[in-house]
Amino acid sequence: MKREAEERPLFLPIVVLLIGVVAVSTGATIIRLADAPALVISAYRVGLASLILIPAALLFARKEIMSLSFADIKIAIASGAFLSLHFAAWISSLDYTTVASSVVLVNTNPIWVALLTPFLSSDRLTKMSILGVVFSVIGSAIISAGDFALGGKALLGDLLAIAGSWAAAFYLLFGRRLRQRMSLLSYITICYATAAIILFAIVMGLGYPLHGYPARTWLCLWGLAIFPQIIGHSSYNWSLKYFSASFVAIALLGEPVVSPILAYFILKEAIMPVTVLGGLLVLVGIALAALGESR
Repeated sequence: MKREAEERPLFLPIVVLLIGVVAVSTGATIIRLADAPALVISAYRVGLASLILIPAALLFARKEIMSLSFADIKIAIASGAFLSLHFAAWISSLDYTTVASSVVLVNTNPIWVALLTPFLSSDRLTKMSILGVVFSVIGSAIISAGDFALGGKALLGDLLAIAGSWAAAFYLLFGRRLRQRMSLLSYITICYATAAIILFAIVMGLGYPLHGYPARTWLCLWGLAIFPQIIGHSSYNWSLKYFSASFVAIALLGEPVVSPILAYFILKEAIMPVTVLGGLLVLVGIALAALGESR
């Protein structure tokens, strides 16, 4: 009984996951408002988040981190490396293509998670979960219908977004594996810090400036660290203890529904008439996946 009480979550996991989806959805719009190179934005996003998390980890999770096995540390570092690749590729894609196209393509990760789950996780996909993947991905594609440009810079942006999707799939699967036995604070501190080190090394290697940006950009960088990173990513990393990586990936397809709405009000980017239809399909896919998860 004591073990069951310890494992019972303090918050309803589906609510935490939905909060994470909304918080992550603010990322694309905030990035478009920041006047800095894509890699600098991604480095500061995880770097500033790490500055907030490291003191908390030293205070509350130091013993756990010191007692982690070398194997778990390697997986956490690998997860951070894939997170850095995800951000570098996805944020760079926003320089070449629209928010809608980029968000839809980067959120094809349920496909890659489903394909990789048998090899990297003990979870098994149900038929309902697979059907949820199909509905959600189709809905996401419909949301951005007519927004894909097959050539030039737009094509490069699309390819970068897909690369970001592949990296996100490994990030989710490694997180699912570690969150079964590692606290959220320990995991995200190692993961985000690793991503920050890698991204800042790339930024400095390429000679991008780390300072001299306008006040609005610094405000955006802190906003990215707090909302889509600490609140958003940490919410679904917390959820990975209670849901499979596939379900979390499918739930995150709510982002293409929310992001274009934010882009419409803040960036004045038009919303395609098919957004409502695509959004409904995404929601149906999430519901189907939830049914499969409960079974």
